[in-house]
Amino acid sequence: MKFQLLMEQQGRKAKSDHLLVACILLLTGIGLVTLYSASYAYADRWLGNSFYFILRQAVIAAFGFILCFIVSRANLDFVREWIFPVVIGSMILCALTFVPGIGVRANGATRWIRIGSSTYQPSELVKLVLPFYLAHIFDKKQNRLDSFSAGVLPPTMITVLFVALIYMQNNFSTAFFILFNALVIFYLAGLKLRYFFAAAMIFLPLSVFFILTREHRLRRIISFIWPEFDPLGARYQVNASIMTISSGGFWGKGIGQGTRKISSVYAIHSDFVFASLAEEGGFFAVVLIFALFALFAFAVYRCALKNKTLFGRLLGFGLGTTILSQILLNVAVAIGALPATGIPLPFFSAGGSSLATTLVMCGLLINNSREVTNVQ
Repeated sequence: MKFQLLMEQQGRKAKSDHLLVACILLLTGIGLVTLYSASYAYADRWLGNSFYFILRQAVIAAFGFILCFIVSRANLDFVREWIFPVVIGSMILCALTFVPGIGVRANGATRWIRIGSSTYQPSELVKLVLPFYLAHIFDKKQNRLDSFSAGVLPPTMITVLFVALIYMQNNFSTAFFILFNALVIFYLAGLKLRYFFAAAMIFLPLSVFFILTREHRLRRIISFIWPEFDPLGARYQVNASIMTISSGGFWGKGIGQGTRKISSVYAIHSDFVFASLAEEGGFFAVVLIFALFALFAFAVYRCALKNKTLFGRLLGFGLGTTILSQILLNVAVAIGALPATGIPLPFFSAGGSSLATTLVMCGLLINNSREVTNVQ
């Protein structure tokens, strides 16, 4: 009975937005091809299996598409009834990263938890759960947003708790990213500007303090402003990425023919996979990919704008902006326009947590599009 309630929608949805579905399928497929080309040499050299990353990513993609399909047909009204326990569960998962034997520490950060022989990054789940919660709570409290205690304080506290937990994992860039996207939803919900000025007065000095008190963050900022400061340390990956992108020229070297991915950019299959795409596909491929990203954005925001409910509009804009801002942030780092952050490229970067979460978010976006097509 509960499953039936979960899957049934009032008023039978008509169909999904075909453009949105096509963009998701194309981006995932191109991402898998790009990842294999970027990772096979590294995987063969260090892991003895050139198919290591692509096989893992393909399995996660298959699992992610199953979740995407289920979520795309779920009754969101039923899901909304359980959103607060999901929020609490997500906080517990974030807190488990600090528990010895469960949390996994790597490169000075505790961002993962161990699940059997695999690991999971709970901060990726927050990118999905927090926008859903904010869309839900602002829809419920849309008539009480003039009251700070009743309308503004509850979502603010949840957001701050998530940001604090992720920051304590030594993951400043993801914490800031989640805060930024949460503020986008706060703004779209109609909060008065005085709240944003107050937030800026609090978080901007704190951000400066958090940067200045961690050497690796400070070195990244200095090397961004002054590229010659640490060319073999904090600036090395970005410089290597820029040279790799430049070497692709207009037409690129061809799929699988890139050479700098082997010798220049360490672990290019992760945060700098865009450099491999640009080297092998050239400027031509980059333009095509960004055209596909633009079509994805158009489909997402079109469905969000046409949605008849505040919840649907905020959910569409919140999830869409989370995915698209992550794309822009990753590419900006790869071309040297922003300091290195460690934010993966959705659909492309190796990492099961990121891909699975992105596909579930896409399932919610498809669900939003089905709501629109049913109304029309």
